[in-house]
Amino acid sequence: MSPLVGAELIQTPVQLYRYLLRCCRLLPTPAVQQHYRHAIRQSYNSHSDEDDPERIHMIIQRAIVDADWILDKYAKKK
Repeated sequence: MSPLVGAELIQTPVQLYRYLLRCCRLLPTPAVQQHYRHAIRQSYNSHSDEDDPERIHMIIQRAIVDADWILDKYAKKK
């Protein structure tokens, strides 16, 4: 299950970036939110030159799974 509705509709890196930033709002503390926003920004910048559609699709799928795992991890701590 994806953390937010619409994860299956993500097709572009910009859509993924916005989706992941919205996921950050669900994290418990401002410090944790800031940490993951920074990590998302760094990852986006490091993959900005990627032009292989298959690789981009793999990155998007992995990022959604990772976001789900992180949100689940913090949900269990509550």
